[in-house]
Amino acid sequence: LQFSSKYTQPVKSKDSLLLHVGFRVMRCNPIFSEPSMKADKHKLMRYFHPDDKFAIASAYGPISYPPMPVLAFKTPELDALSADLVAFGSVLGADPNRIILKKVVLTGQPYKIHKKQAVVRFMFHDEHDIRWFQPVELFTKMGQAGRIKCPIGTHGYMKCQMSDTLRSEDTICMALYKRVYPKWTTLLCSWIQEIERQYQVRSLDDHGPQTED
Repeated sequence: LQFSSKYTQPVKSKDSLLLHVGFRVMRCNPIFSEPSMKADKHKLMRYFHPDDKFAIASAYGPISYPPMPVLAFKTPELDALSADLVAFGSVLGADPNRIILKKVVLTGQPYKIHKKQAVVRFMFHDEHDIRWFQPVELFTKMGQAGRIKCPIGTHGYMKCQMSDTLRSEDTICMALYKRVYPKWTTLLCSWIQEIERQYQVRSLDDHGPQTED
């Protein structure tokens, strides 16, 4: 999707949008991810900003094939008769194996520092959690790298080995990734029937073959 120049507000992932996919109209809650074509894992975009220009929207719906056009509208209410064009683009494909990851950063504070070793607290509060996440690498906001050596006690303290001498004002971080999925929503758009009655437009259900007696 490409962000529309007439819409200036950011759109949050899992917000309710009205999608016109070819001849189909559906209301769903898509999630946005970065348009990286060569990667097999894609980072979640919590917000689709006007400065981002492009994003991939993933949602549950009927199977559609590229290059079917897509229009994304945002309405103030579910049954509103007016809508703002948020983004436009085309169908990329129907891929249920597309992996979208959300990044979560855990932080801790150094409690005691001795050269390149430090005792870190407030990242975990249980000894078993420290042992579970022990293979994950650590990093600091000042650019150092490190790893967990062993837990200390049973209240979440742990001994860490860093690449250089740690400073007391630094923060130790651990990046975790979790796979996310779109919301499964099926909402009927009652305003479509209102427009059909107002302008006497034949419904899509009435466009089949007709026989005369």
